[in-house]
Amino acid sequence: MGENNGEVLFSDLSGDDYQKPTEIESLCLNCGKNGTTKLMLTRIPHYKEVILMSFNCAECGFSNSELQSGSKIQDKGLRIEVSVSTLRDLSRQVVKSDYATLIVPEIDLQIPPLSQKGDITTVEGILTKTIAGLEQDQPVRKYQDPEGYNQLQEYVLKIKNILELKQKFRIIVDDPSGNSFIENPFAPAVDPTRIERHYVRSTEQDHELGLYTAKELRTEEEVNADNAVGDALTEEKLKEEVLHFSTNCPDCNAPAQTNMKITNIPFFKEVVIMATICEMCDSKTNEVKSGGGIEPKGKKITLKINDPSDLNRDLLKSETCSISIPELEFEMGGGALGGRFTTVEGLMHNMLEEIEKNSIWGAGDATAPDVAERMEAFKKRMHECIEAKEPFTIILDDPAGNSYLQNIYAPEEDPNLHILDYERSYEQNEDLGLNDIKTENYQENAS
Repeated sequence: MGENNGEVLFSDLSGDDYQKPTEIESLCLNCGKNGTTKLMLTRIPHYKEVILMSFNCAECGFSNSELQSGSKIQDKGLRIEVSVSTLRDLSRQVVKSDYATLIVPEIDLQIPPLSQKGDITTVEGILTKTIAGLEQDQPVRKYQDPEGYNQLQEYVLKIKNILELKQKFRIIVDDPSGNSFIENPFAPAVDPTRIERHYVRSTEQDHELGLYTAKELRTEEEVNADNAVGDALTEEKLKEEVLHFSTNCPDCNAPAQTNMKITNIPFFKEVVIMATICEMCDSKTNEVKSGGGIEPKGKKITLKINDPSDLNRDLLKSETCSISIPELEFEMGGGALGGRFTTVEGLMHNMLEEIEKNSIWGAGDATAPDVAERMEAFKKRMHECIEAKEPFTIILDDPAGNSYLQNIYAPEEDPNLHILDYERSYEQNEDLGLNDIKTENYQENAS
């Protein structure tokens, strides 16, 4: 949570701790007189920081509302697909950014990006709002375009049928900015009807988000000047030097500095260690990335923990590595924690902190009773695992093959540690961007 001069910038959205919005006098686009815009910076539980805005004109009664992400554009795009078959599914929270495309395949419904403002609602709210929009001009259309009127009435009936759950349907949110969200009501357990996939954006999608590479922005004179520089940073110099570059704080988005160093982990490989310190909110983060390329095969590491000493094993988790603990029915994707070089115990604490920081649990009246009860039981069992009061299994699944867990019996085999190298699936290669790389007969194809 970002803080500025001791004041909370983004506080959690909760009925127990009311945060007064900021009011600004602004022009009404409907009547041309002045109305009032209210702004509130808050954090949506189980999601991230957002800016809530609403406008109201006392003169003509015009009003509207909008939601914008208070976080930076994510490193990857996000596609979430959920199957809806129960009343609880209809009440799932949905956050849709300006850049997201929303699709309901069963009724051929598609809401394209930038056609609606960002919104926080539910699955039912999205469909109800769609019905209201379609029926808005129906009284006039009934006389001016009877055929179009009848077609829209038939389509509205389809939407009402799925709202009444007369058939199962899917809702898909595809957001290149990565700032959309659909609630998992089973958290922290896996949602069997929810499929979430992160993907690498295309160049066109980057440009739609206003993202351009330094090379795309540089002028021809700058490129020629760079080519003329002979004092290049060699590999030897890079390993000896700590590099510094400007970035933004992941918590409060203030300008910050990141330090980067290349080093070697014994019995493993070369890695890049990065640390960021923010002077505004005192936030400190660190991340580890593999310095080598993607391995030929994926790697699945399984460790059975029966003794407290197992919690002290060194562990490297790459940013593509997912974590699961079968005994807790718990899974966490690679993007949640990024790359980490720590111990098993340290990773468990990191997971628990991430869950508590970005969850609907403990969020006052915003928490469903069944979820709050489930969370308390989960936290209790997680703490018991961290204290080694009960045996459990931790599984690191890294399609890139760049994760590592210490074998304390080396060079002998570890009876509690099992490492499996496997062939990646087409979908995993797609997520890593390998399906677009052509290496066979490259020279022949290039000519």
